[in-house]
Amino acid sequence: MIASAHTRVWDPLVRVVHWLVVVGVFTAYVVEPEDGSIHALAGYTVLGLALVRVVWGFVGSEHARFSDFVYRPSIVQRYLADTVRFRTKRYLGHSPGGGAMVIALLAALLATTVSGLMVYGAEQHAGPIASWMVGVSKDGEKVLEEIHETLANVTLGLVVLHLIGVALASWSHRENLVKSMFTGYKRQR
Repeated sequence: MIASAHTRVWDPLVRVVHWLVVVGVFTAYVVEPEDGSIHALAGYTVLGLALVRVVWGFVGSEHARFSDFVYRPSIVQRYLADTVRFRTKRYLGHSPGGGAMVIALLAALLATTVSGLMVYGAEQHAGPIASWMVGVSKDGEKVLEEIHETLANVTLGLVVLHLIGVALASWSHRENLVKSMFTGYKRQR
């Protein structure tokens, strides 16, 4: 039972999407190139989940909405500077840095998965945009594959930064943010 000093912040959809994206990205990254069909399925799953999260960012619960955590760049910069000094303000929902990371990760996930669809369509002549990729040369396929791999590595770099940010915020505010992404609850103050 959660004590009354805690409040629900993360709704079930946010939590389930978050952890399924973790599994999907990990799967796509680890199995490629050994099993292209599993890689493609993981990519489709991540794309679908990212699109659900974007929609939920407009119509979801209070702390899931972009309007709750998208801040001006100057506020994000100030927050990040305060983070390295361990003197950040605590936020019940996403902090300015966390909000910026949500946007960056969603953009990276969408770019990575769409580029993956392009590669799949050009090389395998399969997938929902295969007909658009007809006539792509072998050199074009290689370029698309390089773009996809670069975007996947950028996404992985953002994941590492995200984990560092979660660790710093958890330590700084003496709360377990990973646990809150499982339970949905954070302490009120």
